Amino acid sequence: MRAIVAFEDGSYYIGKAFGSYTDARGEIVFNTSMSGYQEILTDPSYKGQVVLMTYPLIGNYGVNDEDLESRRPWVEGFIVKELARHYSNYRAKEGLSEFLNRNGIPGVEGVDTRAITRKIREKGSLRVYITTKDISPQKAVEIAREIPDIKGRDLVRQVTTDEPYLFREGMWNGRGYERPSRWKFRVVVYDFGVKKNILRIMNSLGIETYVVPAYTPYEDVLAMEPDGVFLSNGPGDPEPVSYAVENVKNLIGKLPIFGICLGHQILSLALGGKSFKMKFGHRGANHPVKNLDSGRVEITAQNHSFAIDIKSMEGLAEITHVNLNDGTLEGIRDRGKFFFTVQYHPEDSPGPHDSIYLFREFFDLLRDFDRNKSKHI
Repeated sequence: MRAIVAFEDGSYYIGKAFGSYTDARGEIVFNTSMSGYQEILTDPSYKGQVVLMTYPLIGNYGVNDEDLESRRPWVEGFIVKELARHYSNYRAKEGLSEFLNRNGIPGVEGVDTRAITRKIREKGSLRVYITTKDISPQKAVEIAREIPDIKGRDLVRQVTTDEPYLFREGMWNGRGYERPSRWKFRVVVYDFGVKKNILRIMNSLGIETYVVPAYTPYEDVLAMEPDGVFLSNGPGDPEPVSYAVENVKNLIGKLPIFGICLGHQILSLALGGKSFKMKFGHRGANHPVKNLDSGRVEITAQNHSFAIDIKSMEGLAEITHVNLNDGTLEGIRDRGKFFFTVQYHPEDSPGPHDSIYLFREFFDLLRDFDRNKSKHI
């Protein structure tokens, strides 16, 4: 079936539909990863966005039930150069097209993904409309221009959990996910769109994870008497998530805090920093980030449209990491206030283990805070 991919700049492409034959509206972004499409599709940070994969063949290892990063896929639409309809992997349960169809998400193949990627790099992220309806491309362009901008919208409320819950899965051992039973610390996880692998890594280190809705008042968190707080990744613009900024502002210095991606941005705003929308963002598994402590370069996985102005953080926190491609801020900390954050995703391990040390640092921070607290009792 024919699919129209129409952009707000007046251009359009005609491709072939797969997945669900439904419409999609959102901001188009590209991801340079060669694999990991299942994790990308189910990452809540992609809410509101249509994802284009730059690698030409996608779907060759199918989809399984165990590698989902959340309860369902969150992308608005999915665009590839070529869909692999015959998948081969012993863990696969279904094909990519079947998975998207079952979850009501449209896919498009057969368009010039290199040309679209170049367009995004030159013009920035654009609003896009995908449809299989029998309408003219010009009409589709008009609809694309009516799509709300992602800036200024609170997308976190659409992906966060409705109820608190304990997450008890550990790391994959080749047969399934481990079930840790011994805990050294418990942390409250603010769910702005948290990925399961973040929780699995903390559980495997003996950090029990109690996940709460993004809007949970800080007083409720303190009443739980946790050993620390984790601020998760999530979609969109951090500024409209003002309730989270205010809660974090009241938690800084009271408990150890570790933040990733949107969590990094929210904590930075709570300190007084400023955010901005990037031209086309960072998405992929090969972004070089320099650790200013060690001087080492980490190969990182990233997914964000917004960033924190590095100059706005001067005097507010110590800068720990910077992006070597464009010099943007990638990490901050304050040892005296027991917090640190990073903009990238250490749980994705593209290096493959360049950034996993950050979770151990969080464990050490929880331990050191516990010892420091004991001294003052």
